[in-house]
Amino acid sequence: MSILKLVFITIITVSLPIASIAKDKSKKPVTYDGRSIIIDGKRELLFSGSIHYPRSPPESWPDILDKAKHGGINVIQTYVFWNIHEPEQGKFRIDPEYDYIKFMKLVHEKEMYITLRLGPFIQAEWNHGGLPYWLREIPEIIFRSNNEPFKLHMKNYVSTIVKTLQDENLFAPQGGPIILAQIENEYNHIQRAFREQGDNYVLWAAKMAVSLDVGVPWIMCKQTDAPDPVINACNGRHCGDTFAGPNKPYKPSLWTENWTAQYRVFGDPPSQRSAEDLAFSVARFFSKNGSLVNYYMYHGGTNFGRTSSAFTTTRYYDEAPIDEFGLQREPKWSHLRDVHKALNLCRKALFTGGSTVTKLSQHHETIVFENPASGLCAAFITNNHTKAPTTIHFRGSDYYLPPRSISILPDCKTVVFNTQQIVSQHNSRNFKRSTEANNHKWEVFSESIPNTKHIPIKDKVPTELYILLKDASDYAWYTTSVELGPEDLPKKNLSPVLRILSLGHSLLAFVNGEYIGSNHGSHEEKGFEFQKPVTFKIGINHIAILACTVGLPDSGAYMEHRFAGPKSILILGLSSGKIDLTSNGWGTKVGVQGEDLGIFTEEGSKKVEWKESKGPGQAISWYKTNFATPEGKEPVAIRMNGMGKGMVWINGKSIGRYWMSYLSPLGMPTQSEYHIPRTFLKPKDNLLVIFEEEVAHPEKVEILTVDRDTVCSFLTENHPPNVKTWANKQEKFQVVVDRVGPAVILKCPHGKTIKVVEFASFGNPEGVCGNYTLGNCDAPSTKHIVEKHCLGAPSCVVPFVKETFNKGQDTCPDVTKALAVQVLCGF
Repeated sequence: MSILKLVFITIITVSLPIASIAKDKSKKPVTYDGRSIIIDGKRELLFSGSIHYPRSPPESWPDILDKAKHGGINVIQTYVFWNIHEPEQGKFRIDPEYDYIKFMKLVHEKEMYITLRLGPFIQAEWNHGGLPYWLREIPEIIFRSNNEPFKLHMKNYVSTIVKTLQDENLFAPQGGPIILAQIENEYNHIQRAFREQGDNYVLWAAKMAVSLDVGVPWIMCKQTDAPDPVINACNGRHCGDTFAGPNKPYKPSLWTENWTAQYRVFGDPPSQRSAEDLAFSVARFFSKNGSLVNYYMYHGGTNFGRTSSAFTTTRYYDEAPIDEFGLQREPKWSHLRDVHKALNLCRKALFTGGSTVTKLSQHHETIVFENPASGLCAAFITNNHTKAPTTIHFRGSDYYLPPRSISILPDCKTVVFNTQQIVSQHNSRNFKRSTEANNHKWEVFSESIPNTKHIPIKDKVPTELYILLKDASDYAWYTTSVELGPEDLPKKNLSPVLRILSLGHSLLAFVNGEYIGSNHGSHEEKGFEFQKPVTFKIGINHIAILACTVGLPDSGAYMEHRFAGPKSILILGLSSGKIDLTSNGWGTKVGVQGEDLGIFTEEGSKKVEWKESKGPGQAISWYKTNFATPEGKEPVAIRMNGMGKGMVWINGKSIGRYWMSYLSPLGMPTQSEYHIPRTFLKPKDNLLVIFEEEVAHPEKVEILTVDRDTVCSFLTENHPPNVKTWANKQEKFQVVVDRVGPAVILKCPHGKTIKVVEFASFGNPEGVCGNYTLGNCDAPSTKHIVEKHCLGAPSCVVPFVKETFNKGQDTCPDVTKALAVQVLCGF
């Protein structure tokens, strides 16, 4: 056994200049020392959640923020998105759906703080990492380097954003919610690529930010050499163990991104991160002197329109505590709420006590924060073994810990929370076919396939795709023609081959107006080879390529030098040998006809002739129908069965890109359901328009409603009581309920009540919420007991008392008892 004793002493408190903004004399600048951020003279445990204002409609902001606050979140972290607010150079704007001022004021109304991530490079799986496309065209620019053109535009943008916020008194010393600001983003990843110019850029960025005098500390995430007074912060999954710590002893330990799952790109299988692992990481970080954790994301939302970066799905961080549709994902939401509550019970001991770390073995340790003068004491008991449970003897008592878990003891005696033992509820998401919205009558408009008569040759070689598109569309046509004689064509039963080498992201090829096929790259390898046999004719043959992007890059050095589109085009297998068409002369056109005419809107749809859709439609077609607004108030989604790749509009608003034909290794689309915000819908008769690149079957598309009305609980006799059993009252840690013990606690979504008890078993049931099964030990009276407590109620509590279920007759005494309950909520 080894003991390491650490006593925390404030070495330096860093104050920040606020001369230009100190309008509220009663507020102090936000400062920091080696223990924490100090807000208006007080230390706070900060539980933060990333919620990005462009990824949800403004109408949903209040509900999402309320759910975050009820989940124990007291800080909201958001980027500000440069390419939204300055899409054209020198034309800054704040559109109503992207009004970050309104968003931040709403956060303030909810009595939460804000971490402002200015970037201006944000990555965030956002198109071009948030940098506007026009920035690529600035002469001699090099992104994110000690490059004068880049620094000029970066400083102008950052200064503009800061001024808009200062004008609204949104920084904490002005009485506003912003307590931290971030400049740059994970720059260490690319810093070495720029050598000394990277080092100089970090110094410049820090100095520029601090000079703005906002009165709150500046941070840089994943920046080990963050210059004073900027704080370096951690990003990752387990910063309690992987973070080397602040680069100066007078800086606090901050965690700016605790990844709640993993964002997905098209082609990915499902990815998850358990509530237990998240809670462990949070408890571990705060036990190791952490004072702020931010969940990235707390609510991911939706990448509407063309906002997602290369190959990133429309759905963003759906595995977050609040899912894409704004519904609480259980048990992640509530288990994190409970760890926040447990840590707040330890708050005074954490901030006033010295810490003692006792290593009991390779996998086991205790960390105690104790202030002998006040009697305050809080303990973290850790079992870091991934497979074996253990019992740890601590201060005269034995404490059982499951594998890979931490128990939190706010009084160094009472376990109020264990990271591995979920005592809060679970739920299951349901997608239900709307009874009102699926009477579709589909119409189709097919794009004409152009040739050199429609798009004349103007360049010798194909223009690079990013430069051609300028991020105005995902699509560009390339046309050329080649004349072949009888001597060129191979004999019967042999076909020449069209080969296209592309730098990305996807393409469709047509010869003489006929669809030949498509191919695409991947998130990891954007480039690909298209190769298909083709039937050519004697005479002039027209070749058309529809080249496509799926978002711009969002990471890495020298982003301004990334390229996409056709690189070389050849015809192989001719009797006369191969023909290299790369320098054959090419015509180009940005976008497709339906885009140009805006046929995804009510007015635009009248500009073309639609036909009744019968059977599979041809490639490059638009599909249109009208549908009734789905019943109820639940979130709405569209399931894109039968479709390939394209984009969807609802009443003229794009809900993003879909890609059903790009299958994951599991043989399934990465994303099948796409969010339709109810705010996009009219009371009736909604216009649905789909642009489809491939051959498709729109009649299989479904409109769905989404709920989490299946609510569950799973407890064992080893689970602690709910953390709400205790509170700090009158400076004392004490019990605040009549009965101390584990209990099933179920709560329906707002306004709903428990309609049915679908499953209930006391014994050894198995499974997960939505799919429980009986074991070989079961108390027959369980369902009746649960129904008595729960039916018809919006919430219920079922105490875990063996005698209640066994009635004094335990037929399986050697089984560790578990209680599983599943109910269905409704109106």
